Amino acid sequence: MKSILFGDSVNINRVYPESTKTALKEQAGLLNEIICKTDLKNINTADIDFIFSTWGMPGLSTGEINKHFPSLKAVFYAAGSVQGFAQPFLDLGVRVFSAWAANGVPVAEYTLAQILLANKNFYACARYSSVGDNESAREKAGRIVGNYGCSVGIIGAGMIGSMVINYLKHHNLNLLVFDPFLPDERARELGVEKATLEQIFSQCQTISNHLANNSQTVGMLNYDLFNLMLPDAVFINTGRGAQVVEHDLCRVLTARPDLTAVLDVTCPEPPEMGHPFYSLPNIVLTPHIAGSMGHEVERMSLYMLEEFRRLIDDKPLLYEVTKNMLATMA
Repeated sequence: MKSILFGDSVNINRVYPESTKTALKEQAGLLNEIICKTDLKNINTADIDFIFSTWGMPGLSTGEINKHFPSLKAVFYAAGSVQGFAQPFLDLGVRVFSAWAANGVPVAEYTLAQILLANKNFYACARYSSVGDNESAREKAGRIVGNYGCSVGIIGAGMIGSMVINYLKHHNLNLLVFDPFLPDERARELGVEKATLEQIFSQCQTISNHLANNSQTVGMLNYDLFNLMLPDAVFINTGRGAQVVEHDLCRVLTARPDLTAVLDVTCPEPPEMGHPFYSLPNIVLTPHIAGSMGHEVERMSLYMLEEFRRLIDDKPLLYEVTKNMLATMA
């Protein structure tokens, strides 16, 4: 049995601590060196059984996979979305595993914190208090809806959306969910009410986007929806920036300064200089920090180590990605 760490060495060394590398050497026959795509011209990888990678995983065509990895059985991706590389591997019958659940934990934690703050009208109150406009700050404080019984909209009930929903269950909120793929039975298990996008934007004080990232969702969140938002409502995006028609969002936020958008993702990232996102006072930008950061990234490689052990021991697998799943995964 032989395995390699494949991809960007900086990211791999961040995500795979020495303890995980040692375990992979002992249990998966991990080679010492990290291999990048350009190395494939000079290194014989024909007998490699498993690839371990993370952010920066190189994309390979089916022809390249057949040429360089004819014995490959599985790819273990210690990060979230596999959309950038998975399809050719799956087409060839190579199994793909992703630490999306590990990467989803900090996203869900970030989102939970933002939603609870948003329902307290935190952003508007802080915006005015920080510049000494105490009268406006008090006026905003007087309009706080609060978390008890507040309606919150979740757009997309995939893995991360479902984690957010489970975190929010402990806070006495009314949860509305838009997800065309959510079965009624699963909605009842989650304790949520299925709703249209129009219902979510017109009825929820805070709205959080967790849509899958695919061609069907590009530009789905537009002017007509943002213009439905309740007074003092907040839109949070930790999904993908391409799902938002950003010009439409800026147009509504300019006309309605009571609204706030908290954007951890944009399209492109970061926004181009001069973009209204930098000047509108009711936009809060963060540089894609909701996902795994700092020591949180090590959780992802541990998930993949455990998944490898389950595969080898013929135990139930938790994080395998299939072709069908690619259609709905972020």
